[in-house]
Amino acid sequence: MEKVKAAPAVSPPQAAPSGLARPERRDEDERDLSLRPQRLNEFIGQRVLKENLSVFITAARERKESLDHLFLTGPPGLGKTTLAQVVARELGVDFKVTSAPALDKPKDLAGILTTVTEKTVFFIDEIHRLRPAIEEMLYIAMEDYELDWIIGQGPSARTIRIPIQPFTLVGATTKAGNVSSPLVSRFGISCRFAFYDETDMEAIVRRSAGILKTSLTGDAAALLAASARGTPRVANRLLRRMRDFAQILGSGVVSREVVAEGLKRLEIDSLGLERHDREILRIIIERYNGGPVGAETLAISVGEAVDTLEDYYEPYLIQAGLLQRTPRGRMTTPLACRHLGVDERRGRGPGEQTLF
Repeated sequence: MEKVKAAPAVSPPQAAPSGLARPERRDEDERDLSLRPQRLNEFIGQRVLKENLSVFITAARERKESLDHLFLTGPPGLGKTTLAQVVARELGVDFKVTSAPALDKPKDLAGILTTVTEKTVFFIDEIHRLRPAIEEMLYIAMEDYELDWIIGQGPSARTIRIPIQPFTLVGATTKAGNVSSPLVSRFGISCRFAFYDETDMEAIVRRSAGILKTSLTGDAAALLAASARGTPRVANRLLRRMRDFAQILGSGVVSREVVAEGLKRLEIDSLGLERHDREILRIIIERYNGGPVGAETLAISVGEAVDTLEDYYEPYLIQAGLLQRTPRGRMTTPLACRHLGVDERRGRGPGEQTLF
């Protein structure tokens, strides 16, 4: 294996198109970005995660080194991408972003890594979907800050090592179990996002209302927070819709009455369940006697893909105590029956045991 001191003038590892590292944002994305915290002290919630990350960032900055590689896991909409941007701002370094499905060939990754500046934060979303060849290239890049590259073909082919600038890889995923162990072990910092409690959600709603210059009453903020599924992305989406209802149907002020009417029109209940969430619970109760029912069978019954069911719907239903995952399948809880106003014994024949 031959090691070179500088990146050679070879054609394969060309710079990736600018759209890969810095994708163009639509107008909706710009509105989302305006609500995102810019600094760590503006990031609401996830207290322990923030405190630890603040220590790591400060230490790296004082040593004038790149931050260790960062692995972010958790359900969608909790702030993984936002936190990656905040980390780059706190470090005062460049930020490059892409997603694993966009990296089709090793030369795509090589094109990005050979152009990054020192200490750059390189964010890969959906990192569990990396192709094996690209993942193996990342191993050496993360540990030795070098890239293996093959020049030539056949018997004359040779491998060279291309040095790259020290960088911080931030990998985000909603499926930590699908990321290979060799890749996970190369991340020095691991952060797990949890759903936000109502106090933090209310603070997020109030902050977003201030940025959107929307008048919001205290009880309306509390109701929105309770209906946002513990997810900031959902809270911000609901706030915009309530602002629309207030503008057209009210006086422009988002009050509790406006929120209640808006949630009714959007078919969202007091626990933040949408119509499809309630349909999933009703199908388990009414068709399968409360469960257990397998994920694939349930997915077919509700007309969703298994991945969508497991990644989007189930996490909050389980967190809210409405659904259970058991070795035999999914089961509803007594709380789900009470919330839906359904008899726990519904669907049982004479002499059969009750649901719970």
